[in-house]
Amino acid sequence: MMKLSFAFVTSLLGGVGAWVVNPQLGKRRLSTHLDMAAVGIFYGTSTGSTQEVAEKIYQAFGPTVAAEPVDVDTLDPEGSALGKAFGQHDALVVGTPTWNTGADTARSGTGWDQLYYGVALHQHILEDKKIAVFGLGDQVSYSENFADATGELYDAFQSIGCKVMGAWSQEGYEHEESKSVRDDLFCGLILDMVNQEELTDERVQKWVAQLINEGFIGEGVTAREVNGGTATETAAHTPVAAPAAQEEFKNDLENLSDLLDESIDSHSSGGFTPHHNEAKGKTMWVSSDGRSSFVTSTGGPADSSAAPRFAP
Repeated sequence: MMKLSFAFVTSLLGGVGAWVVNPQLGKRRLSTHLDMAAVGIFYGTSTGSTQEVAEKIYQAFGPTVAAEPVDVDTLDPEGSALGKAFGQHDALVVGTPTWNTGADTARSGTGWDQLYYGVALHQHILEDKKIAVFGLGDQVSYSENFADATGELYDAFQSIGCKVMGAWSQEGYEHEESKSVRDDLFCGLILDMVNQEELTDERVQKWVAQLINEGFIGEGVTAREVNGGTATETAAHTPVAAPAAQEEFKNDLENLSDLLDESIDSHSSGGFTPHHNEAKGKTMWVSSDGRSSFVTSTGGPADSSAAPRFAP
């Protein structure tokens, strides 16, 4: 089989999001090390996009205020580690994607779907804690249930007495319905990395500044006093990757081209395309129209025609 060209692999990966390597963020950080920082950032992800946003939020707060983001799939929903993780911070930022899994609830497609129940077990730790939620959705393909899982995440924390902050305006979005709307505002920051990716940096910066000014990290603290005022900027500055990092990225892509060749040949005609997460050992299978998905362990069904279909 002919090896895919570097240019084609690059364009292919660009279509499925920052899944294997993101040169701007470096290697994936699925750290379970929890720093004693004021703000803890916890996210669930399937394709890597929610992690990318979590990193942007971390950068907006700055390392003196926030701990590095933690993937909730690394936390035991019923064990003491979850309560310890949440309890080490004065405030929590929690984020989730929304996937059309065919269910009415628990639609993040990530570890949050199990952690909803674990959160309630730690009410004694979380009650009165400051919480802010963010979520990703597709307002074009899922206009009638845009970012629904974000609303579920909000409810899980709000129902046990957390102080949820960071409500966000619906202005600039084009959707019909969403479970994440409360009193005509989104319950947190909602981002559309499919149709409005170019607005993400600005929205993150403004939201973090809003949180700080609302007293998220302390009464009387303003955004101008945090992280050198970075959170007040209208757009984040993204450094250009160093030549060595670019070369490493290119080599990684070329090393993965054979795997992509095999995946495309095996699955492109079956209706579902695999997106592999090597760090987690999982594969997210997404239908050609982007309206259905499911998750298997890496190296899942060789014939995607045998995979389950979910109603859009």
